[in-house]
Amino acid sequence: MTKAVLPEVLTIEEVAEYLRLPQEAVIRQALSGNIPGRKIEDNWRFLKVAIDEWLSSPHNRAILIQQAGVFADDDSLADLRSSIYAARGRAEFEGDDNI
Repeated sequence: MTKAVLPEVLTIEEVAEYLRLPQEAVIRQALSGNIPGRKIEDNWRFLKVAIDEWLSSPHNRAILIQQAGVFADDDSLADLRSSIYAARGRAEFEGDDNI
């Protein structure tokens, strides 16, 4: 079987074929920020190296949780978090109606 050589910058179609996913799934995941890519006007572009790193990296949520520990002693974090939830019109905790 001959292995196709992919370009450094991939289109939706190429990423979908590379990941063996429907194009709609790639678009949905790119829109939600789960797959690294950039939308340029009406077109999505993906760096193949970024896709490869994304595939081989630990779960992104675990990385964010590890990085969040850096802010554990930051006194302004609680106020910042509260203001973000208030700006989004969401309760910070379930059952909390004080937004």
